[in-house]
Amino acid sequence: MLAATPAAARPAPSDRITVGVIGTGARGQELMDALQQHPQAEIVGLVDAYKGRLDRAVSRVKGGGAKVYPTHHELLGEKSIDAVVVAIPDHLHKGVVVDALRAGKDVYCEKPMTYTAAEGLEIIAAAGAGKRIVEVGSQGPSSDLERKAKEVIRAGSLGRITMIHAAINRNTASGAWIYPIPPDATPETVNWEMFRGPESQRPFSLERFFRWRCYQEYSGGIATDLFVHLCTAIHFLMDAKVPARVIAMGELYRWKESRDVPDTLNAILEYPEGFTVNLSSSFNNELNAEASFQVLGTEGSITIGGDGLVFYPENAVEDNRWIVDAWAQPLEDAYYRDPKVIAAEVEPGKRARKAAEHFKDEGPEATVAHFGHFFDSVRSRQACWENEVAGHRAAACAHMINLSARERRVVEWDFERDSIAAHAAS
Repeated sequence: MLAATPAAARPAPSDRITVGVIGTGARGQELMDALQQHPQAEIVGLVDAYKGRLDRAVSRVKGGGAKVYPTHHELLGEKSIDAVVVAIPDHLHKGVVVDALRAGKDVYCEKPMTYTAAEGLEIIAAAGAGKRIVEVGSQGPSSDLERKAKEVIRAGSLGRITMIHAAINRNTASGAWIYPIPPDATPETVNWEMFRGPESQRPFSLERFFRWRCYQEYSGGIATDLFVHLCTAIHFLMDAKVPARVIAMGELYRWKESRDVPDTLNAILEYPEGFTVNLSSSFNNELNAEASFQVLGTEGSITIGGDGLVFYPENAVEDNRWIVDAWAQPLEDAYYRDPKVIAAEVEPGKRARKAAEHFKDEGPEATVAHFGHFFDSVRSRQACWENEVAGHRAAACAHMINLSARERRVVEWDFERDSIAAHAAS
């Protein structure tokens, strides 16, 4: 077992935070760029299973002083490293994150935190045992718009919220994760054993290495890549924990190259806090190509998407005219002389409709802001909102959805165990 870094060796508030990046693929290098916008943080170590990505990542490190390590074990053994960014395929998250926590490192883990729901409890236990900071990289709650939306909801402007619709769609091969494979990728430049993990004996495959999100062996597809973002945002906005019940349907209609996960997925999630969520995603149309939310309340609605945040006040007015018009004339006349009817139907219908309110994102880019919260937590030792527990439950939504779609049944959550109900687990 890797030895933990002594508490006395942790950085003082005035000191830099040294960071190792484990996984320097496309998203990993985006994270590196966002991380380096914080002057207190310095990337000092890199690990990846493909040499080409490592070479490019080295060139992106400010100052050029990052050391390349052959595996994450060697990087975690470096006592001078304070924190790590984990941006590797889903099936490897738990092993590397737990290793990092046991080595005394704080962890920023790209979503989803887990490949299975049971892994979340292991990560929670490891973080608690070592008193380490974990932040999960679903950056929406750090965005200006989602924080404004939460403010509007908490103010009661929407009234009682009972329904949320959220969607994200794509319509390209790249959007469906069928990425181009670099020409220099060979068994000599790709560490297949590092990628496939210790439990797999699958032979070398460039398609699986570079398009891993397309395969159930490494990823939960749409649910873990996209729905986790949506669920994280919903949990943040609604102060919710996890759905009590989930039912889902998924199919593979079009993108059948290099793939065994659906390209179309729909799910219904029922929350004990008193609302229901509809999630949908298709890789066959680009309407709602950005994450889109509709939060529907009795007094108003908000939408979050490409147009920013919009609050729509409800203008609903009772109108029974088409019913009462069929009554006998004296009964109709009497109905509209009733003071209660005048107050509920007649007078409100004369008022001007309340207009929508628009808000634009004026804050820093969400991933940059998210790293800011992570570094604040590293210094203060106070957990951020999107900690290992929030990450466990957001990822669990995806695992419940996939299980429901695969087995064609309702999947329930065991709140006492904080995991998928035993009769539904797989």
